[in-house]
Amino acid sequence: MTQKKKDTIKSLAIHSKDVGSTEIQIGLLTDKIFKLSEHFKKANKDKHSAVGLAKSVNKRKKLLVYLKKKNSDSYKKVIKQLNLRK
Repeated sequence: MTQKKKDTIKSLAIHSKDVGSTEIQIGLLTDKIFKLSEHFKKANKDKHSAVGLAKSVNKRKKLLVYLKKKNSDSYKKVIKQLNLRK
C-alpha cells in the first residue's frame, strides 16, 4: 500500500482495524479521482481513463448519499476533512 493510501485510511478510520468502512471508501475514491484529474491535464484524449473517472465519481456520489442517510455526523466530518463541498 502506498503511504498516501495508508494516511487516508488512518485519518478516516472508525476503529483501529477499519479498512473498508464507507468513510474510507469515500476517501480512497477521492484520492483516485484527484489522481485521474491530474492525469487528464497531460493526456486529455485518454477516453478509457475518462470512463474510469466517471465511474469513480458516480460511486463516490452514491456512497455520500448512503452515508448522509445513515450517519449525518460522519457525513459532515468526511465532507469537511476531504474538502468536498461548501
